[in-house]
Amino acid sequence: MSEVPDKVRIFHIVHVDRLPSIIADGFLWSDAETRRRGSPGTTVGMQSIKDRRLTSLLTSHPGLTVGSCVPFYFCPRSVMLYLLHRGNHEGVTYQGGQQNIVHLVADVPATVQWAEQNNKRWAFTLSNAGSGYFEDRSDLGQLGEVNWDAVKATQWGGNGVSRDIKEGKQAEFLVEHAFPWECVLGIGVFSQVQGEHVTRLISGLTHKPKIGVRRNWYY
Repeated sequence: MSEVPDKVRIFHIVHVDRLPSIIADGFLWSDAETRRRGSPGTTVGMQSIKDRRLTSLLTSHPGLTVGSCVPFYFCPRSVMLYLLHRGNHEGVTYQGGQQNIVHLVADVPATVQWAEQNNKRWAFTLSNAGSGYFEDRSDLGQLGEVNWDAVKATQWGGNGVSRDIKEGKQAEFLVEHAFPWECVLGIGVFSQVQGEHVTRLISGLTHKPKIGVRRNWYY
């Protein structure tokens, strides 16, 4: 067991050109629902893993697949963001780099409260939910099972770094089907240029998450 942070935040990365449809719908959708809707915007990530997640079942909620949930990490500057930044992984078709990727930030207790009020199941995993094997939980009392030292680690690969760090850093928080725009607390962007662009996108909205340039959330 490792010490759980006082405030548990979760982070969803998305291409900035998907924000208009998220705003218009009022929700982030699961990958399964995004495909069904044909939502506009750039898809990032590894297609083969996305496909596998559509059939990977959670043990904490029988019948619920990973791909039917909106995924979050417990940290910015994720392993997946690094792959998008490098753009040289054979499984990643997106080649646009990290500058156009934004981090949507939310709070775990508020997310759980919304999910339970709206009859949406939620869970968290102890490692990458796109892998062939992972463990999942649906009790906040078990958050201590997440490897928080790995989540916070800035060096998660290379010589002398345990594979457990890379696995633990990829722990996920999952919300069934949809996640509301109103629960997005903040948006972290790569640059002032992106910040100004996102500011324009949300300018007419009732709910305006706080926008910040968070260069340290990127590679």
